[in-house]
Amino acid sequence: MTNSVGVCRDILIVSPCRNEAAFMRRTLETVVAQSLRPALWIIVDDGSTDETPQILAEYADTHDWIRIVQKPDRGHRAVGPGVIEAFYAGYNSVDTGRFPYICKLDLDLDLPPRYFEALIERMEADPRIGTCSGKPYVRRNGQLASERRGDEMSVGMTKLYRRSCFDDIGGFVHEVMWDAIDCHKARQKGWRAVSWDHPDLNFEHLRPMGSSQTSIWTGKKRHGFGQYYMGSDPFYYLATCVFRMSEPPYVLGGLAMARGYFSAWFKGAERQKDTELIAFIRAYQRRALRVGRAKAVREIEAKNKSQAIAE
Repeated sequence: MTNSVGVCRDILIVSPCRNEAAFMRRTLETVVAQSLRPALWIIVDDGSTDETPQILAEYADTHDWIRIVQKPDRGHRAVGPGVIEAFYAGYNSVDTGRFPYICKLDLDLDLPPRYFEALIERMEADPRIGTCSGKPYVRRNGQLASERRGDEMSVGMTKLYRRSCFDDIGGFVHEVMWDAIDCHKARQKGWRAVSWDHPDLNFEHLRPMGSSQTSIWTGKKRHGFGQYYMGSDPFYYLATCVFRMSEPPYVLGGLAMARGYFSAWFKGAERQKDTELIAFIRAYQRRALRVGRAKAVREIEAKNKSQAIAE
């Protein structure tokens, strides 16, 4: 599909999933109803044992742009590296070079009807945007509440990428916190990573962020480990934990996040090998503690823009 001036807008969506029968019909229906549908949607069934395979077969039989890739049952739901392993099982099954846009999409979302069209319009208006998303909302006590994700990141459950940016950063790392490492790497490479709070882009997250297949406590501790693995500055992450104490599960969620981080630290757990990226992340985080995240990001983007003009 092309825009009004003939520029290709073809999107490849890849969706890893496992046992999503409770949520997936809402996601499937909202993608089918998009004003700009994907050119191809590859859904990787990562060994589901519920009704997921039957539901996927139903939609693939109806829509020729939906393709199913089956993976063997590993015996449990995997997050972090397991999700990325499943993503690449789908991504590597197709010639990605013909798609200017790549999207990693979870199957527990309710998207607004202009979601993809609105994102691509913004990317077309700013060629420096490498990855973007809308904002996640979760239902609490019958009302939608923001999950309060920063504007400087595309969110992990729905990341739209300019394929040239995705290639430039080397894709996703196979570890927890892949969905933050990618945005920092994009910014380090001179791209913009961004998300917007707007009616055309806000979506409902049917499974709360930070939860896990075991419990929300396990998910929060895993997040803390991921921040350690990424190389986050300890003072910055402590401030993040305090910030998250004001949302359910109150106080204890932030403490679980801190426990995950500092337990990994005291054990001397392995960190990512990209030491230059760790230094970049920490410099940004320390600057953000002084001037705020928004200003710290603007400073990086202004520097990147100046360097691009000079080159």
